[in-house]
Amino acid sequence: LTQVLEASDVVLEILDARDPMGCRCPQLEQAVTCSGGNKKLLLVLNKIDLVPKDNLEKWLKYLNKEFPTVAFKSATLMRDKTMEQVTKRRPRVDLAKTSQSFGSKCLLKLLQEHGKTQNKAIQVGVVGFPNVGKSSIINSLKGVRACNVGVARGVTKSMQIVHIDKQTKVLDSPSIIADPSNSALALALRSIIDTEEPDSAAVLEGVNAIINNCGKQQVMMHYSMPDFRNPEEFLSLLAQKRGMLKKGGVPDVENIAKLVLCDWTGAKISYHSQPPESQRPPPYLTEQKIAEMKEGFNLTNLDQENSSTVQALKYPSPASSIIFQSAGMVNGTIEENKVVEEGSKWQNMETSKEEEEEEEEEEDEEEEEEEGSKVQVTRKAKLGKGQTNPTNSEEQMAESEHSTSLSFNLDKPAEEDDAYDFNTDYV
Repeated sequence: LTQVLEASDVVLEILDARDPMGCRCPQLEQAVTCSGGNKKLLLVLNKIDLVPKDNLEKWLKYLNKEFPTVAFKSATLMRDKTMEQVTKRRPRVDLAKTSQSFGSKCLLKLLQEHGKTQNKAIQVGVVGFPNVGKSSIINSLKGVRACNVGVARGVTKSMQIVHIDKQTKVLDSPSIIADPSNSALALALRSIIDTEEPDSAAVLEGVNAIINNCGKQQVMMHYSMPDFRNPEEFLSLLAQKRGMLKKGGVPDVENIAKLVLCDWTGAKISYHSQPPESQRPPPYLTEQKIAEMKEGFNLTNLDQENSSTVQALKYPSPASSIIFQSAGMVNGTIEENKVVEEGSKWQNMETSKEEEEEEEEEEDEEEEEEEGSKVQVTRKAKLGKGQTNPTNSEEQMAESEHSTSLSFNLDKPAEEDDAYDFNTDYV
């Protein structure tokens, strides 16, 4: 992610239209606006078809006062380069409608015009939290499936370069890491929670936070469920309705919670949040910075393109869209700091382990000297006179001192010891 920010001339921060403020990372925006160079930050409002039209227009009006914002709907089904062939006897599926994206021409035009003002080929970094649709936007701009996409979080694990045209190069990046100090609601929607792990405490906590911040009646209507008192009862009723039961008819709450979380982070459920009543830009976003970010872009043309994009789509009715209370901006963290801290801890652990090993070796040597004398006495007692070889026993004792890894516990008294002794005869 740091490499992408450093290499980019324009940074696209991708926002989920259902919770735009919850997709904004103040650390990222501050890093771009205060970089000192001529970097630009654009906001891309993705998944606009999942919110009511009035709500979308309010958010576009609100966000455009701070950064240039592009309304966008990514292509949902994209034909792969390697999957052009269609088998016989199977009806040909028309992917023209499903693979159509909205807002891609507007965004490309905006980037190309900026590239002309710079008189050079520009690099565009695509950044954002998990599941906001970063790779899908790149595929929509390219027109083919150039990046892997999926419902699972964290599909993109490294920087990937995609050439859109001769003047525009797009850099796909891994997701922003949400700081653990954020609220449970922010972490549920904006962090990478592995739903395949057996420990589902984070999933249950996230679903509880989501249900508690939604309109209860609309959740009941969406899932066609009776009234429930708390999120735990909601999950139990939903598991019974869908037949997800354990042995004895016990509701499988853990697995149904994973499905609910995937519904909310994917593109299944229509929910929307309201923009703040008053426009209060963050402290790092002064009037001068706002003017710098908008400089070089044709904002009048951008408004016209956004309005035509908004008019071209169908939207869910406000009654069927769940009202959602946003947690606000989500703080991001840099993974390198944690790695350094962990490295120092490991170094301390390694040094302490070395000291412990040295102490253990010294103790083993002392024990072996005592045990060697015991062994020599027992061998004389067991084997009788004339059968012991003092030179051999001294050599074997010396070898046993060097081979500390082959030391055994010989705390038995001489009467109970066996005639065949591993410590002297094994080597």
